[in-house]
Amino acid sequence: MNRFLVVMTLLIGFALAGNAGAVPAGKTVAWDSPMGKVVFDGKIHADKGIKCTDCHTKIFKMKKGAAEMKMADINGGKFCGECHNGTRAFATKDQTSCVRCHKK
Repeated sequence: MNRFLVVMTLLIGFALAGNAGAVPAGKTVAWDSPMGKVVFDGKIHADKGIKCTDCHTKIFKMKKGAAEMKMADINGGKFCGECHNGTRAFATKDQTSCVRCHKK
């Protein structure tokens, strides 16, 4: 019985550790890009009904810096471009939308 309890505790701990690096609603994460700092706001996405698991690990890996995102890839439908295609969310190809993510 003790072995079962230890194994279950470890499994739960590992499952919860994967969420520790996620951006919760109300928090942001930012990284530098040639067009200015890109800011991802967890609250904006959560308010639209999007769950972390909708993108992680289907589109993005759960490790910071695991993907090298380029605008050509995003505009081609990869990464953020899977949703930001002008149908589900604003299009990344629309130059008037740049300031929604890129902050000078």
